[in-house]
Amino acid sequence: MDRDTLLDLKNAIRSIPDHPKPGIIFRDITTLLGDARAFRRAVDELVQPFAGLKIAKIAGIEARGFILGGAVAHQLSAGFVPVRKKGKLPHETVSISYSLEYGTDEIEIHRDAVSRGERVLLVDDLIATGGTAEGAVNLLSSLGAEVVAACFIVDLPDLGGADRVRRLGVPVRTLVSFSGH
Repeated sequence: MDRDTLLDLKNAIRSIPDHPKPGIIFRDITTLLGDARAFRRAVDELVQPFAGLKIAKIAGIEARGFILGGAVAHQLSAGFVPVRKKGKLPHETVSISYSLEYGTDEIEIHRDAVSRGERVLLVDDLIATGGTAEGAVNLLSSLGAEVVAACFIVDLPDLGGADRVRRLGVPVRTLVSFSGH
């Protein structure tokens, strides 16, 4: 990705200090989504390395991962799998608990969302500590999917989430990074 694209994307993301608590800078991609040019560039950059690799499904993590994942799925002519918080999906599901900074949570997918051997790309807006992404990779893998990579617009490398996913043997693609929390 060229330097101008990187700067355009980084500048399209709003930083909100002290949200959700003092000392945290929230990286808000809704401004990027609202900017047609930046949104298109971000999707194009997420898609580019995977064009032609026969990705069967895009798994998007609730909720911004739905927006990005839908656009990526369209561009790659792939199906879309919503990764949701527990209790949100109407059919038979499989779930997994994962660690958060302060506790645990659970995500789930429909039991029939992926088939054994299907090539799946995981998509979300941001990776911080990596708990949700790690849970999603483990959930998809438990159903026999091959998670070929995980993609995020924003990486917060100081929190180690991208490395956590890489330790699962899943390559990680991020477009911009911000130091700190």
